[in-house]
Amino acid sequence: MNTFNYTPAKNSPIDSDELLSDIKRAAEKKGSNTLTQKQYSELGKYDVTNISRRFGTWRKALSKAGLEPGNVNNYADEELFENILCIWEHIGKQPTRRDLSQVPSKISQSPYNRRFDTWSQALQAFIEYIESNEIQYDAKDITVSVKTKKTNRDPSLRLRFLVLKRDNFSCKQCGSSPAKNSAVELHIDHIIPWSKGGETTLENLQTLCLKCNLGKSNLE
Repeated sequence: MNTFNYTPAKNSPIDSDELLSDIKRAAEKKGSNTLTQKQYSELGKYDVTNISRRFGTWRKALSKAGLEPGNVNNYADEELFENILCIWEHIGKQPTRRDLSQVPSKISQSPYNRRFDTWSQALQAFIEYIESNEIQYDAKDITVSVKTKKTNRDPSLRLRFLVLKRDNFSCKQCGSSPAKNSAVELHIDHIIPWSKGGETTLENLQTLCLKCNLGKSNLE
């Protein structure tokens, strides 16, 4: 007698309970009540980045699965990438290992080594994360009214990096850059102000230094 088994489509979403169950299974294989992202990548079935997004952070996913959060340095990928962007924005160029031990970095090199093995691989993963999800917008999207907002006011990590990269990590008004002057502080500004209907899109965002941003206020 033939038996029939259900096979979900490749692109069908994974149920949250299944993700948590797989985290538990991986922890049981390891024989521990906690689990790092790297360990799960070796023992689990699903992508750790997607799990972190689903539950907010990797630590929250562990908590939902009834496991211990483990080492406080067990950062989610987005936390590690956010720190890279923070440094990159602060110095105006690609950060080095040495920059991890200086302000404004909040994460040392060790968590990057645990997750990606080397700092070079961490940087490559960061770039792949940005480029694999690059968002394109239509020009008409930046002229809608405040009542019909399509985007959040604050740009995502990806969008912030894309704006900074496009503007060469320099102020679009005066040209100042933290790569030339460490006192320069860069901000992401809405060209058409959010208060006047401007959307948070690549076309409607620009890089301004603190002085130029304060001077612009909510003017177009």
